[in-house]
Amino acid sequence: MDEGRGRFERFECAPGLRLAAHERVSQIHHENLVRRLDRLDEMMERLEKRLWLTVYGVVAVFLSQAVQSFVVATP
Repeated sequence: MDEGRGRFERFECAPGLRLAAHERVSQIHHENLVRRLDRLDEMMERLEKRLWLTVYGVVAVFLSQAVQSFVVATP
């Protein structure tokens, strides 16, 4: 009997089409979400670089003030 079923052509029905459309919409939503997460990750990396640059700048200011105070204190 299974051999007989293989001869029939597939036909598309409303529930099958609805399911296929839903799967496609879900796939598009997933792709958009992944794209947004990638952009967010890139923005966070840039923010992290800026943060470290600021930290290094603040440390450099403190060190330069400390060196300057030693230079002024020792004649």
